[in-house]
Amino acid sequence: MQLFYTNTLQEGDTVYSFDKEESKHIIKVLRKKEGDILFVTNGLGFLFKTEIILATEKKCTVSILSKEQKERDTYHIHLAVAPTKMNERYEWFLEKATEIGIHEITPIICDHSERKVLKTERFEKILQSAMKQSNQYYLPKLNAPVSFKDFMNTKQQGNLYIAHCEETNKTELKDCITVKENYILLIGPEGDFSTKEIETALQNGYQPVSLGNTRLRTETAGIVACHTFVLANN
Repeated sequence: MQLFYTNTLQEGDTVYSFDKEESKHIIKVLRKKEGDILFVTNGLGFLFKTEIILATEKKCTVSILSKEQKERDTYHIHLAVAPTKMNERYEWFLEKATEIGIHEITPIICDHSERKVLKTERFEKILQSAMKQSNQYYLPKLNAPVSFKDFMNTKQQGNLYIAHCEETNKTELKDCITVKENYILLIGPEGDFSTKEIETALQNGYQPVSLGNTRLRTETAGIVACHTFVLANN
């Protein structure tokens, strides 16, 4: 199933017109025509079955034939991941984590972060594309970048974890997951969290966890963690 996305389609709509850019893509690039069926999601759990009733490059209009809403997962995965030095690696993480089933992402700026300024417009497009490719109807929430200190000062609800590389006592993540819960996991930059940051996290109730016996890149750690949470709940 080819899935289209728009965040302005509402549950009660009976007719909808795509914007000029998407209309041109649908009609000129994909060569869709009047009478063709399009499946559309608004990223809020709805799948709309629609039929094209007006097919021009400037305006593609569809009639809503039916809709269904997928139930939300009984668990919530929130990864707070430091930006990588190479932007492409963080984009890869966003794409793959969305395909696996992440629910929320927060870029956190840490003491050892080499990249401290982020433009998230492209990140949003990557999430949208990955959601469509994997036929999912909920768009992951991408929060604005925030400093580690400010993230610690924000009350987080759920099971709290931090994955770091220091040689201290840690529990395997897979061994400490309670199913159908909210999870918040911190993953640091290439230079890892600073000792001060680790101590602050522990003081705020974060449990130190291991993601395996090998040292993982930031983006790989994010993928491993996301997959571990999903497997534990399925």
